[in-house]
Amino acid sequence: MSGFDLFKRLLGSSGERRQHLPRIQAVRGARMLVVDDSPTIRAVLGKMLRQDGYAVSVAGDGEAALALARSEKPQLIFLDIVMPGMNGFAVLRALRREPDTHGIPIVMISGNLQATEQFYVQRFGADDFMKKPFGRAEVFMRIQQLVEAGRLPARDPVLDPPQDLPTEPLEAHDAIPDVALPDADDPHMVPPVITGPLLEPHDVVEPTLATPATTDKPG
Repeated sequence: MSGFDLFKRLLGSSGERRQHLPRIQAVRGARMLVVDDSPTIRAVLGKMLRQDGYAVSVAGDGEAALALARSEKPQLIFLDIVMPGMNGFAVLRALRREPDTHGIPIVMISGNLQATEQFYVQRFGADDFMKKPFGRAEVFMRIQQLVEAGRLPARDPVLDPPQDLPTEPLEAHDAIPDVALPDADDPHMVPPVITGPLLEPHDVVEPTLATPATTDKPG
């Protein structure tokens, strides 16, 4: 057996062990807010979260997202970056500036290349980022990382066993796909036409769990 084949076998065995490790979940019934102007993304991500035992609210634009965040105080927000009107960076900035919403974990999502690059370069104070299209594994991995970091309360598998939760009518539920592919006419998935930055330099907020960009300090 070549060294490369042995490496692949070892790598595969490690992956299989990881797959058999118990998944760490947030406490059942945790309120989660999904913000995206794509009805498909809202439906698919909402289905994933409800199937895992979470309570879900959805918003199709930034203004509605702020109103729901202020009234419901969700324990986690999935926030699209490129939306008509108030974009996700502006929503993030507003949430981080308000005492009642400052500490809510926020996972930014986008399929827009420029928005994705800008997020990774600037680190605007979100807790994590998820690129469209995404599946269940990506969603639950973000939740598990936030639980492990102490940003979300953990579910106790003994005290909180699985249970049947109310969900959408069966026909509507089955019609929702299991992978978050944006709508066919979603402008986020075509080359963006953006003439300036999505967020001006003076709008940058302090990061939470996301690693900030390195800056040189005078000696």
